[in-house]
Amino acid sequence: MKALAHIDFGADAHEVAQQLIGVTVLVDGVGGIIVETEAYDRTDPASHSFAGPTMRNAAMFGPPGRSYVYRSYGIHWCMNFVCREEGHGAGVLIRAIEPTEGLARMRERRGLEDERLLCSGPGRVGQALGIDGSFSGHRLDRPPFRLLAAPPDGVELLVGPRIGISKAMDVPWRFGLKGSRFLSKPFPATSSRRAGP
Repeated sequence: MKALAHIDFGADAHEVAQQLIGVTVLVDGVGGIIVETEAYDRTDPASHSFAGPTMRNAAMFGPPGRSYVYRSYGIHWCMNFVCREEGHGAGVLIRAIEPTEGLARMRERRGLEDERLLCSGPGRVGQALGIDGSFSGHRLDRPPFRLLAAPPDGVELLVGPRIGISKAMDVPWRFGLKGSRFLSKPFPATSSRRAGP
């Protein structure tokens, strides 16, 4: 079994988003390797926290190392990991994972067989992992969550602009695992770099 991941959730969102690539996230034992993330910060007009705290985004202003879950378009539950200091309002959206644990449960929840499509997008991740609004504010170092370390030799990252937003579209805060077939969408021709030890 992999060691527990040591993520510095007190760091800036774009740093945490890179640290999370290659980490395994499990929710009640179901999940897989995080292969795509996006960072959001209070100073960022594309962020839910940009206009300040509300009932919907309250968890995003809570302590770092917790989940922030919101409903997208009134349909999909999306999972974020809160970072920076309490009250700041920053987080990392988990955009895609490579499913490795509990595939039968994921297939049942998603109603499809194709492994590549189980978790390739933030709404799909939420559905496959059984996430809903009741998970918002939960600590990531306690059940039902479990974060396991990325490969000890590090991973190679793809870096590009975020997608599915209408503001600050040029900010290069989308990160992916190079070579993964589980990304939600391809990255443009961007530079890649090594992350980790």
